[in-house]
Order: sequence, then structure tokens, then C-alpha cells
Amino acid sequence: MALDPALVGRSYPPSAVYEVGREKIAEFAAAVGATDVVHRDADAARAAGHPDVIAPPTFAIVLTLSAAGVVVEDPDVDLDYSRVVHGEQKFVHHRPIRAGDRLVATPVIEAVRSVAGNDLLTTRVDVASEDGEPVCSATSMLVARGSA
Repeated sequence: MALDPALVGRSYPPSAVYEVGREKIAEFAAAVGATDVVHRDADAARAAGHPDVIAPPTFAIVLTLSAAGVVVEDPDVDLDYSRVVHGEQKFVHHRPIRAGDRLVATPVIEAVRSVAGNDLLTTRVDVASEDGEPVCSATSMLVARGSA
């Protein structure tokens, strides 16, 4: 079943607050092979002009993936997740994510289209500090493979 184009623009409530910890940043940096000391050493991060350790750019997926789950779970979207592959991912950063940040993530459906019998769903998740400062946006495209 084709996704409904009327879904474009639908937004969802912000996620619960996620407090970014130094340990989580260090674990993520190790997992993705990010070796810059600013991800592990607060003094090195401060020397580089940051208030604390900063996360690798893709750390935002920790928040945005779970926040975007509300879109996939929305019965109005009617997406058969067993047929979904991740087609595309990009991040736009306004500033680095850093230890001590208290962040919320707000998803919105940006685009819906059908191509060659496949449904393409593009979501954007805006990440902001608890007090509203924009931090980054993550855009994901999911491809729901057709049944033919």
C-alpha cells in the first residue's frame, strides 16, 4: 500500500530529555573509531575551545533513531517495517553535541513518494537543547520495498 502524501509535514512531540554523558561519548567514539582526544579528554576539548568533551558528529543517531521510531509506529503511516531498508542519512550540525547537554529530539515527516513500486519516507529529527537552542538536524530516508 502506498504511503499517504498527506502525511508530509506531520510533526510529533519532542522526546524525553536525553542527558549526554562523557562516558557515552567516549563509548560511541570508540565504537566508530573516532580517535580525536576531544571526544575523551575534557582538558583537550577545552583547549580546543569547547566547554567539555564533544561527541563525534554521528553521535546524534543515539537520540534521533529512537525519536524517529514514533513515525514508524504511527498507525496512520502504515509502514510495513519488515520490508524497510535504510536508504539515506545526513546530519546538519549547528554546534557540536557536548557532555552535559540536555537534549530533546522532535521528528517531522518531510517527504513521501513512491518510486518503482517502493515507498520512500523521509523524516527529519531536530535536536535542540532543553531550552530550545538548535543543535542539529538528522534527515533519514527509509525505503519500504514493494511486494512485487
